[in-house]
Amino acid sequence: MKVSQITNKELANYLRLTYEYLDDDERQELDTMLSAAKKFVKSYTGLNDEEIDEHEDFTIAIYVLIADMYDNRSMHVDKSNVNRVVETILGMHSINLL
Repeated sequence: MKVSQITNKELANYLRLTYEYLDDDERQELDTMLSAAKKFVKSYTGLNDEEIDEHEDFTIAIYVLIADMYDNRSMHVDKSNVNRVVETILGMHSINLL
């Protein structure tokens, strides 16, 4: 699956939430988390939207980032405390290693 194909329904399923029971605010929260996770991936790797879609393993990184954001209820990712799985996946594809 490409990063651009991730939907709120799939995120809810990954987070073990029943999508049909989510209200508009909770769905908006998932949208915001997805946007923040995508921005983090692009910032970390130096890739653009089209380039991150070429690597399906970024989908796992996005899911893990969102699960962490959801569990900790934060809309940002601290680069000094990134999940090891996310760091490994993103590091394999980073073009801005400076």
